[in-house]
Amino acid sequence: MKKVNVPTYDRLMNPLIQALRELGGSGTIEEIDAKVTEIASITDEQLEMLHNPEKGSQTEIEYRLAWARTYLKKYGVLENSSRGIWALTAKGTKLAKVDPKAVRQFVLNQKKKAPPLEKKEDEIGEEVGEQSWREELLNTLLNMEPAAFERLTQRLLRESGFIQVEVTGKSGDGGIDGKGIMRLSGLLSFHVIFQCKRYRGAVTSSQVRDFRGAMVGRADKGLLITTGNFTKDAMKEATRDGAPAIDLIDGDLLADKLKELELGVKTEIIEVKKISIDHSWYMNL
Repeated sequence: MKKVNVPTYDRLMNPLIQALRELGGSGTIEEIDAKVTEIASITDEQLEMLHNPEKGSQTEIEYRLAWARTYLKKYGVLENSSRGIWALTAKGTKLAKVDPKAVRQFVLNQKKKAPPLEKKEDEIGEEVGEQSWREELLNTLLNMEPAAFERLTQRLLRESGFIQVEVTGKSGDGGIDGKGIMRLSGLLSFHVIFQCKRYRGAVTSSQVRDFRGAMVGRADKGLLITTGNFTKDAMKEATRDGAPAIDLIDGDLLADKLKELELGVKTEIIEVKKISIDHSWYMNL
């Protein structure tokens, strides 16, 4: 198998900062990753490389960009909100670029200063820890029966505001798995057909074109859902001028939506207690 070289997380730091600057100072992870891919000239081959094929569909680029964001946040260049939006801090807006070695050394020094328990948690990486539940969820989806996954998609769309959602999944139907109607504010409605792809890898532009060919004349919009991701050309094909637009839902976005709607994903707030010893109290008895 041909070895694919992927930029290290530190080499992605400055393209990441540039991406945020071009996006106006803030953006979603999806927007940032797409812009970094463009700036750093990441190839489809590099984009398709999985971090751990046995555990989920997270790509190596996504994994390394997560580390880059974590390091830059600790360095004070980035910040993120509870809604998953990342932005340049006041410090970040003043920097044209960073010295990756200085960033690494700064974070390393912070780890050395941290108490043992805190250090252990820190080494996991904030976003990498956040990513682990997604990998577990996507791996679960990959092990579902095809019909069960289609039913899950049907439930997901209903919970998201679709009505009259049907799973068709007929052979020879151009890969169309179902249809539904999206109603906005009770006034406007759009007929949507959808396709589900349980992939570990990337959906290609030719697959997007095939889906569009099957939807023409049958719906206002197309929705392509995958547990994997999409190549750069697939994303361009989905929004190509003059062609019916197709909305793309990749594995991370799918996982986030299932979490938001609490469909098989439960979020618990765990209280952490810190115990400290008052040495002077004992000494003064």
